[in-house]
Amino acid sequence: MAPLITRDEALALGELEDHAEIEVLIERAWQARVERFEDATDMCSLVNAKSGGCAQDCGFCAQSRFAEAETPMHAMMEPEQILEHARAAEAAGAHRFCMVTQGQGLSKRDFQKVLEGTRLVAEHTNLKRCASIGHMSPARAKALKDAGVQRVHHNVETAESYYSEVSQTVRYEGRLRTIEAVRDAGLETCVGGILNLGETREQRVEMAFELAALEPTSVPINLLNPRPGTKFGDREYMDPWEAVKWIAIFRLILPDALFRLCGGRVENIGELQQLAVRAGINGVMMGNFLTTLGNTPDEDRAMFENLGLNVARQPDNGAKPRPDNRSGWLDGETPDVVEEFLAGAEGEGRALNVTLWDPSTQLRFARKRRPVPPRPDSGPDIASTRG
Repeated sequence: MAPLITRDEALALGELEDHAEIEVLIERAWQARVERFEDATDMCSLVNAKSGGCAQDCGFCAQSRFAEAETPMHAMMEPEQILEHARAAEAAGAHRFCMVTQGQGLSKRDFQKVLEGTRLVAEHTNLKRCASIGHMSPARAKALKDAGVQRVHHNVETAESYYSEVSQTVRYEGRLRTIEAVRDAGLETCVGGILNLGETREQRVEMAFELAALEPTSVPINLLNPRPGTKFGDREYMDPWEAVKWIAIFRLILPDALFRLCGGRVENIGELQQLAVRAGINGVMMGNFLTTLGNTPDEDRAMFENLGLNVARQPDNGAKPRPDNRSGWLDGETPDVVEEFLAGAEGEGRALNVTLWDPSTQLRFARKRRPVPPRPDSGPDIASTRG
């Protein structure tokens, strides 16, 4: 995908501070988004299918065993539990559903549960299926595709030049190998990162152009939500106008990618979320995130509808058709199996318990026991420096 601006232009735009000038930039990004995607949207929802106790040291994540933080803890969900969350996501208006697990790889048993959960979601919903399960081999990428996964998420997190500040146990090169394996398997790629980890404005531009070189189908934009007890737990929230400005800059660098606004958007952007959508966003992660809460589905849909965008289920939620790949439904719209489920056998009504993923009530929160293992970079844990 050819960027619409050069690196030097992106760096100059990154220096903008005046709100009126940022609004001009936002309009430019909006036009780029509308020219390529018209009024289509691509709304996603996720389930935290396996949480807590991660052996990696990512500095932003409360699930890391190197963090001293309250963290949701539960083993791999059963396939039927995954389907329950998928049905709730579809009823809330999501177009696609992502199964997310902690760590950089799954056991054979847990991987099989992801495959079976995918098959159930494909059979019983109209949702497009995504997975985010860490590093994977070409064989596992192919197995995901065969099970019905259509897109795999695997972030680079930040610019390569800043990456060592984010993690020293998860190699940047390994992330690129996973992305390559996903693409070689014929799957769509979802690759993005997190802003406000301490990177410079130059490094934000660097990351955007690195993403452009990877040509991902989808780019999730996350904004650091500092979690107490993590390496980055003492960071300030990003200024809302600064955040919206960078969304617009990323849109101009990656004009053909589907952009979604994900973690940290409520805390960092707040009332400017609809302006962030105008800065070039195709969709959001609806409902809640891995360990934190988000907007309600009604609030998320309203942000797009207020701009004249279509949040209804469509046969094409982007620039090109991405239909459900079940046998017999390769073209056009898929059957409304949720309505069929609600109708039930012989017209008898059924109840569907619509409960969005809610980390505050659905997970067991556990504080890690001291002492926290030393971080690979020898830096102190935030909690150990307090009091």
